[in-house]
Amino acid sequence: MKLKSLFVVAFVVLAPATAAKAFPIVRIDAGQLIGRTLDGVDSFKGVPYAGSAAGPMRWRPPQAVRPWRLPRDAGEVGAMCVQPYSPGDPGVGPLPMSEDCLNLNVWTPSERTEPLPVMVWIHGGGYNNGSGTARLYDGANLSRRGVVLVTLNYRLGRLGFFDHPALAAERPEGEPAGNYGLMDMIAALEWVRDNIAAFGGDPEQVTIFGESAGGVAVTQLMVSPRARGLFSKAIVESGMGRQRGVTLAEAEGETLRSTRARGVAWAQDAGVAQTAAALRAAPAAKLLTPAPSIYGGDLVINDGIIVGHDVVTAFEAGEQAPVPLVIGTNSAEFWWIKPGDDTPYGRFDDDMTPEQIDALAQGFGGREGYDAHVISDVIFNEPARHLARMHAKAGLPTFLYRFDVVSEGSTEPHEGATHASERPYVFDNLYSVRWDYERDQRVAKLMAGYWTEFAKFGDPNGEGRLRWPDLRGEVDQLLEFTSDGPVIRAVPNPERLDLVERLYQKAVREGAVAPPAGEVGTPPQRP
Repeated sequence: MKLKSLFVVAFVVLAPATAAKAFPIVRIDAGQLIGRTLDGVDSFKGVPYAGSAAGPMRWRPPQAVRPWRLPRDAGEVGAMCVQPYSPGDPGVGPLPMSEDCLNLNVWTPSERTEPLPVMVWIHGGGYNNGSGTARLYDGANLSRRGVVLVTLNYRLGRLGFFDHPALAAERPEGEPAGNYGLMDMIAALEWVRDNIAAFGGDPEQVTIFGESAGGVAVTQLMVSPRARGLFSKAIVESGMGRQRGVTLAEAEGETLRSTRARGVAWAQDAGVAQTAAALRAAPAAKLLTPAPSIYGGDLVINDGIIVGHDVVTAFEAGEQAPVPLVIGTNSAEFWWIKPGDDTPYGRFDDDMTPEQIDALAQGFGGREGYDAHVISDVIFNEPARHLARMHAKAGLPTFLYRFDVVSEGSTEPHEGATHASERPYVFDNLYSVRWDYERDQRVAKLMAGYWTEFAKFGDPNGEGRLRWPDLRGEVDQLLEFTSDGPVIRAVPNPERLDLVERLYQKAVREGAVAPPAGEVGTPPQRP
């Protein structure tokens, strides 16, 4: 235990009355936690929701936390999960990375008289990088709106999504495999169910929300048998949605899409013996390259336990969780990726002839429009519209949005809101990106208000805000966030999205992964 933590524990134990205001204490299943109070919000950071996933626990389902006897200091964030790189965050400084990273953070109003709705954030990063500890995801401002906010870490890359015949040989019958990052998210939601009442949260009112890969995770949790009943609402921000994943038979086979075959190939290339003991003893650094990524479309195993069917199939069959849904995209998502770029989605038209590409480009108003918009439409815009339509068709509350805000402080060389740029507004944390302009502040207050209202009531509409249409009654109508305020409009560019939808339907008929993507690839980065 760090010297600072020892001091905090001693102070709380020896002077409980004095410490109570600045160092709130809660008791959870594993023991007592000592938090911090700042400006009306209590925070508890670095709280373990599962045991260490290092050493012999590598590539095993998350294990129970060992209880602690003395009060545990929860004043600082825990380690990030091991990843190939970290963009860095000046708000928290360089954080240690470890396989002992299954921890979460909680913010809750200091004064509360009744159980509050809970919001659980799942970070993005292509299932390959990222953390719930970034300053951008500080939950204090959302918590001040009357919610309990939780952020979490989960295993990433090959440590979170991997299988190998040697691991399968020792696996108990019925134990899920491969989807360890998703198992971590489910373990965190089970922790919330069992412990969040100690922080003033209502375990029956839990909203999961995430962006990019975190949005994908939300949709996968919506079709997860194991996650059913652990949340009551869902928000998907730029969550793609058309990743097929691999079936259990494909995962266990010997094709290029086989999870186990790729595990064997990686071990061979890395010079690691093909035994479970050697795999678990391999240095974590060896597991980081080449980096697997969600953008390849074959990272997650649809095993019927952690993930049922692929997301689209489940939504089309009405088998998703019957919960209210907010879903949307940004106006210039992957603007920096063009067809033909050396990225998984940049290569989606590799198998098309120049004549076919020219014909397709006509639907985008010519080659210039095709180059500018097809990648974003294929990955984000059409899948979001499709999932929203299917959810509304199932008779479930569905709210579609489009984010089109570009801060005066943005240095992006393009028009429109790029991928992930909505996050500072959702968390009302504009200070984290230094976008402290009056128009930005208005948008942030508006979005945070809609998001927390949805968490409270399953409907984002509230007094003083433009009414957001429910797709059950107003087909293909969305709320668009702009710098000048929100507007209601029809889904833009429907002809383009119809064209992309037909591409997907054709690929499914032909048995392809629609549209095709690479086997592996790091998350596409902005230049």
